[in-house]
Amino acid sequence: MNIETHPALVGSLSSTAPSEEVINFSPGPTSLPKDVEAQIAASFNKPGFTSLSLSHRAPEFLAILEHAIATARAVMEIPEEYEVLFTHGGGHGQFAALPLNLCTDMSDIATYVVNGTWSARGRDEASRYCDVHTIDGSDPETGLFTHFPELTESNVHTDSKYVYFCSNETVNGVELHRLPSLPESLKHIPLVVDASSDFTTKPIDWRGSGVGILFACASKNIGHPGLTITVVRKDLLGKASPLCPGIFNYTTNSEAGNLWNTPATFNIEVVGMVMDWLLKEGGVHECERRSIAKSEALYKVIDHSNGFYGTPVNNKVLRSRMNVPFNIAGGDDALTNKFLIESWDKGMVGLRTLTPFGVGDYLRASLYNGVTVEEANKLAAFMTRFQIENDLSK
Repeated sequence: MNIETHPALVGSLSSTAPSEEVINFSPGPTSLPKDVEAQIAASFNKPGFTSLSLSHRAPEFLAILEHAIATARAVMEIPEEYEVLFTHGGGHGQFAALPLNLCTDMSDIATYVVNGTWSARGRDEASRYCDVHTIDGSDPETGLFTHFPELTESNVHTDSKYVYFCSNETVNGVELHRLPSLPESLKHIPLVVDASSDFTTKPIDWRGSGVGILFACASKNIGHPGLTITVVRKDLLGKASPLCPGIFNYTTNSEAGNLWNTPATFNIEVVGMVMDWLLKEGGVHECERRSIAKSEALYKVIDHSNGFYGTPVNNKVLRSRMNVPFNIAGGDDALTNKFLIESWDKGMVGLRTLTPFGVGDYLRASLYNGVTVEEANKLAAFMTRFQIENDLSK
């Protein structure tokens, strides 16, 4: 096979390794925990209708919806003063929904912390609906996103309707392991958090951090593409722009009990299954312990490789536990291709995927809930062996 057309180099996940040995390190959509996938498969062998064909207003589905909401509250300890909504349009839908729900006209101000690719996208979309004030989180010399700026009275606009940031930037490998809070003089401003890629992997101090709205696309840690969980503090309802479409209007959907239009019924059931699994496995604190163990296994290899492996974020406090970016020999193309092909042959897929931003300067190992500690250790062991066999500097 021509190396240039090898499946591993164009993002294929169809490794020739035995199916039970394949590990999906994709940045999303990605695999669910194996127990949840088995439960989904078993649900299609039971008599009666599945959630794929249940009316969203039938009592059978209402029980599924109530269960998904209740278990999400339990796992993430969501206070009662927050509404749990299942919304459409993914993260991009919420990029528009947020200003449309919190700003009544274009003159309203929103502060955006741009600390990576996705917060930049959110900022750009919001600028169509409100007056955006930007806090630039890039390095002034390199232009790279490798840190998170402190939120202070000097950089947060005092008239902001909200302060927005992404708690884990999947492309850039920057993660806030705990949410920041605003200075006392700015506590009246709600925080808006894109937690699409780290929701359920660490606890959230909803009240202490002043979270107003938090949203998370399902397809990283809690389910399938096509569904977003959006948690809204109830005092922020009723503030939408008159131009906000009903499909995006938090108040409309809250008052309708998540049933203003037909929701993604099957996807909601899967979220409930994942939340059940999370509770059975020990909850969010156990997920955080595993996330630390998985990411530390890879960062240890990188940090002890004498430069054979590199990662863009040197500040260990901000290194992502969800998405570990790394390059090989400074980005050497031949070695990178060899690494991708050999790891793919052994069943480790998804380390390079095609994105709207190209393939990027770094490979990425995404370590969501569906990836076990043992599987992360397998990749770490492969990385160690690959260096031994290919590090020409020794």
